[in-house]
Amino acid sequence: MARIAVAATAPFGADVLEQLAAQHDISALLTRPDAPRGRGRLIAPPPAKVVAERLGVPVLQPDRPEPGLDLGAPVVVVCAYGLLIPEEVLMERSWLNVHPSLLPRWRGAAPVERAILAGDVETGVTIHETVAELDAGPIAARRSFPIGPQDDAAAVFEQAARVAVELLADVLSAAQPSFVAQESCGVVYADKITPEDRVLDLALEADDLVRRVRALSPHIGARAELHGRPVTVWQARVGANGAFEPIEVQPDGGRRMDAAAWLRGLQ
Repeated sequence: MARIAVAATAPFGADVLEQLAAQHDISALLTRPDAPRGRGRLIAPPPAKVVAERLGVPVLQPDRPEPGLDLGAPVVVVCAYGLLIPEEVLMERSWLNVHPSLLPRWRGAAPVERAILAGDVETGVTIHETVAELDAGPIAARRSFPIGPQDDAAAVFEQAARVAVELLADVLSAAQPSFVAQESCGVVYADKITPEDRVLDLALEADDLVRRVRALSPHIGARAELHGRPVTVWQARVGANGAFEPIEVQPDGGRRMDAAAWLRGLQ
């Protein structure tokens, strides 16, 4: 059983942390500070901190990682941490990044969402050395898996977490992991999702619209105006007539609900 620290913030990182804790001794979690969240903008802990506290793992929440962090382990697994780690901090120990794509494709903030938006039929997980350049470090392990035609971002993240923990088991058990430089060709960046990315242009093909809904569900949400009302669309499909058909929607100020029930309420 390896003794490792984990740097994670988002739900994907929280999932990986929980699964790693079943196989390894987690010395500490490095995560972002508590921040306003949700409709009420109340201060709340990041998802990874919630998991760490339940597991009894010590938590560090600096505004910015600084040299001398007391992480208690020679190796840190980084997964959806969300803050830049300065080079002087990287030099203090080994940092292994978990990235949910087949690098060098989809470096950056939103690899799962961008892969689905682009219509990719497969993605994967890459374990690589954390370096100053974004997601550009040499690769220790990589494995692909298919993106199913119905998979949303949550399904892809769930699969990626399982694959990541399996890959890390081999990498962490190696006395001296081997690394291979990333290819110089095929680099594609997964830019952060913007408000414009969320908009469903109902003039587009139904397949494109459904793919956008899948890419942004269940954590961001695609936006549309349906029957004159602004809503977030959480699930959708291509109907029998080839038209875009919402399945689950959330009217502004309301709760998630079956789209058919919402339509009946408008009548």
